This record gives sequence, structure tokens and C-alpha cells, in this order.
Amino acid sequence: MITKRIIPCLDVKEGRVVKGIQFLGLKDAGDPVELAEAYDREGADELVFLDISASHEGRKTMTDVVEQVAAKLAIPFTVGGGINQLSDMKRMLRAGADKVSVNTAAVLRPELITEGADFFGSQCIVAAIDAKYDEDSDCYKVYTHGGRKKTEWEVTAWAKEAVKRGAGEILLTSMDADGEKTGFNHMLTKLVSRAVPVPVIASGGAGSAHHMLEAFTIGEADAALAASIFHYKETSIKEVKDYMKKHGVNVR
Repeated sequence: MITKRIIPCLDVKEGRVVKGIQFLGLKDAGDPVELAEAYDREGADELVFLDISASHEGRKTMTDVVEQVAAKLAIPFTVGGGINQLSDMKRMLRAGADKVSVNTAAVLRPELITEGADFFGSQCIVAAIDAKYDEDSDCYKVYTHGGRKKTEWEVTAWAKEAVKRGAGEILLTSMDADGEKTGFNHMLTKLVSRAVPVPVIASGGAGSAHHMLEAFTIGEADAALAASIFHYKETSIKEVKDYMKKHGVNVR
């Protein structure tokens, strides 16, 4: 049986972890190095770092943070944000990241996924997809630029394209559910999970251990990602994993 993963997410801006709702209203949530070390100690399976600072300084800050965390972390971690070319991937992986996540840059230039996969292997390349339901077309559309720009891509079509080009994993965020703590978007997660042969990480909406259980049992995700419920100590990695075991989900 495949082991399901529990993954805390650190959204980093100007060297601090922040959290908002539907990508807006960001609030400080702590020091990324301290939080990363705590999650490693608590038994997280992986960590995801997303640099949401658009500026050059933000990317430099992220490199410093990755180096500091890598010195203390035993679990794998993925870094995304500001990765626009192969040299950016090299910089983050040299700094100590295990995987890199590409989003906007990959949609604008899908060859970036292929270049990264050819150079580092598909296991290093995560295609991050921000998706939102579009009433006009009655489907989920892919958004870029931190959720500010709607594209013409339907979510499963882009997920398939990303995998075809070499992505080894999909990090799927429901913009509608992000930060709401009302549960993951299971319809969206299941759509993508069934469309691609690679692992899918469900993101957006975690408010409890039960929501994460549903991401696995209803959404058919391979991993569940959460931020605020861990940052603000509403639950712990151990509590979530104990809940999974109690309900027959195989976790580490």
C-alpha cells in the first residue's frame, strides 16, 4: 500500500512565513527556519517552501533561508517561487532543496519543465498548479502570477501537459478553498489525480485532520498539504497521523 504524506507548507515573504485567505490578507506566521526545524522534529514527511516575494531581494532571501534550513533538516523539501530558468533550479538545489516547484514560468514557457527534468530528473520537478472554478466555461481554469491571471488552460489538460513534459509530481492548489479551512476541493483533486500517473499533492482548505483524511479517501490525493492549522498549533503532525492510522490510511 502506498504511504500517504503529510506536508506543511511555508509561504515565505521577505524572510518570514505568512498566511492569508484565497491568496489575500497575509499575516505573519513565524520564522521559517524555526518552523521547518519544528516540523521535521514532529514527523512531517516533507516540507514545501514557496517564495511569494516577487522581487529579486525576495529570491535572494529565499536562497539564504533554504541554506539555513538545509543545514538542519533531515526530510525532503521543495522550493518554489521565482524559478524562471534552469539556473534558478540549480541555485535552489545547490542551496539544499530536494525538489523545485514551477508555476507561472512553466505555463508561460512549458519547455522549462522539460529542461529541468532532462537535467535533474523528473523526481526533482514539481508542477504547481493554482486552479479556480470558472462559471462561464464550467471547468477549473489554471491561474498564474500568484493567482492574479486566468489562463486558457483547463486544469487537467495542463496537468497532463506538465507530466508529458517531465513533471514528476503535481502540487494542486484550489484557490477557492485556500485558507478557508472548510476542507479541500475534492472534485478538483480527484479530477487531476485520475488524469495523471504521477503523485498529486492536495492543497488549499485544510482545517482539520478529517479534512486531510478526505483528501486521501475522496480526493484520491497522494499527499495533503496544510499551512495555518500547523503554524497556529490548531493541530499537530502527530495528531493528524494518529487520526489517519485510526481510519486505516497508511502513513509513516
